[in-house]
Order: sequence, then structure tokens, then C-alpha cells
Amino acid sequence: MTFPRRISILILSFLGIVDATYITQHALSGIPSACSINGYDGCSIVDKSIYSHLFGLPLSMYGFLFYASIFILTATTFVWTVSYVKRSIQILAGVGILASSVFIWLQAYLIKAFCMYCVFSAILTVLIALVVFWHKKTTMYSPTDNSPGSTGIGGVATNSGTAGVARVNK
Repeated sequence: MTFPRRISILILSFLGIVDATYITQHALSGIPSACSINGYDGCSIVDKSIYSHLFGLPLSMYGFLFYASIFILTATTFVWTVSYVKRSIQILAGVGILASSVFIWLQAYLIKAFCMYCVFSAILTVLIALVVFWHKKTTMYSPTDNSPGSTGIGGVATNSGTAGVARVNK
């Protein structure tokens, strides 16, 4: 994972931590969040629905754990570049996409209201997944590539860009 990708994931997951902390604070205190848009308060409707808690805990607490896990795992990649850390981040990103899809579906079709903080969280999750799974195509060695600087068939690249194989003229 490249340095810019790791920094992007750290920034996005930090924003997710802030978002999830705000939602959790309001869910636990009972104080409605500041979410009114043109008099429509979707956050309160979503927060008071039966779908806002899982095993007695607000869903935003699970969001906090999700974003904190992504943040910590990504931070460890600056020290350890082991494959299972990257794989763990990929698995979490996949689970996050699945969970966000379910939560957005619940808001759209069962609750019939949207919480802007929940939608922001879903957008952050999608962005994290895009950064995690986006792969730039890299140029691979081709045994038939005879362009300057390539090794060509059986050749060895040199600083001058020509193959280091001697030809015998008869």
C-alpha cells in the first residue's frame, strides 16, 4: 500500500471516528442531534427506530469500532508491512460496505427517513473501500518486449538501454 493511500485511509477513518462518536454521544445521552434540514429531522426518526440498536448498543458504537480498527491497522502499516494487516483492512472494508448498504436500505425502505450523519458514514466507508481496493495497473516484464530499456528475449538491461547480449555476425 502506497504512502498516499495509507494517509487517505487514515484521514477518512479519522473522520469516521469523529462522525460515529458524535452519533453515539447523542444516542446514549438522549439529546437529539443537530440534523434538521428544512424542518425535516431524519436523524431523530432514524435514531428512534427499532433498527438503530443491535444487542442493546447503538449502531454508531459498532461504526466507531469499525473506523478505529481501520485507523489502527492502517497506522501499523507504517511499521509492519505484513500481508495479513493489509488483508485485515480489506476484509473490514468489505464488511463496512455490506453493513453500510444494509443500513442505507433500512433507512430508505423501512424507516423511510435518512440521517445525514449515517449517510456521511456510508460515503466514508465507500471511499475507504475504493482506496483499499483500487489498484493501478503496473507494467510487467514481457519476454517479447524489444523496446529500448527492456531486456528483450534473453537479454539483460543495461544503463544504456540496450540488451547486453553479444551478437555474432557471420
